[in-house]
Amino acid sequence: MTHFKIALCQITPGYDLGANVKRAVSMIAEAALSGASLISLPEMFYHPYELSALRDASEKWESTFDQLKNAAVKAGVFLCTGTMAYKKNGNLLNRSCLISPSGEELLSYDKCHLFDVDFKGLHVKESDVFAPGDHMAVVNTELGRIGIIICYDIRFPEMARHAALCGAELMLVPAVFNKITGPVHWHITMRARAVENQFFLAAISQGENRSSSYRSYGHSMVVSPWGEILGEAGENEEILIVDLKPEALEETRNRLPLLRHRREELYKRLQHCTEQ
Repeated sequence: MTHFKIALCQITPGYDLGANVKRAVSMIAEAALSGASLISLPEMFYHPYELSALRDASEKWESTFDQLKNAAVKAGVFLCTGTMAYKKNGNLLNRSCLISPSGEELLSYDKCHLFDVDFKGLHVKESDVFAPGDHMAVVNTELGRIGIIICYDIRFPEMARHAALCGAELMLVPAVFNKITGPVHWHITMRARAVENQFFLAAISQGENRSSSYRSYGHSMVVSPWGEILGEAGENEEILIVDLKPEALEETRNRLPLLRHRREELYKRLQHCTEQ
């Protein structure tokens, strides 16, 4: 892993998809001018997280992706597209991509765990709109080895651990936690995954749109392998830029070699529960 700056673009989307994409492109350019080598957008960066409206957004996939790819090339940066609705074989997927400075699509990931919950004051059923993904991958870049998971996936430790075992040094997490789960679970969950797997973690959220029925928590942040919050946004739109230093990764893994102390033979036996 090299020393570089990462930028998290916590965009607050309105209801004009084209205007939101234009704003994202502008934020990418601004972040690049501030020295960022890797820039990320949040989950469904181009619309408030209202499922009923996201089906139609999939029709704009190609043109939106092309605009983001062009923005990455123009700025000379690696770009995580956040997520967009992507139609494949009749199914709608919640997809995130990593684009290189030359415009190459290095990695694509489809959200595997769908957020189906019924809270007091908030009902969300992603499975009514999206199909789940079926793969997990990381990719080697000149900045380091990078993985992507999306929002609700963070609650399933197996996902992050798989990426760590594949060599991930940085986990990108485009997300839109809400005002119910965010205050109690956002920080502790993101920090726990970073500590358990000893990698940098960048959680990228939408800013809060107060006119939306789904109120985003915001608080995009970068966590070190030691669990320190290296930078955190508020609830409104902003660009958060943080230095990632490889020394922190090396020091953490040397001081507390968790991954080397794993006991695979034991875990295989524990896959089957037994009664005493």
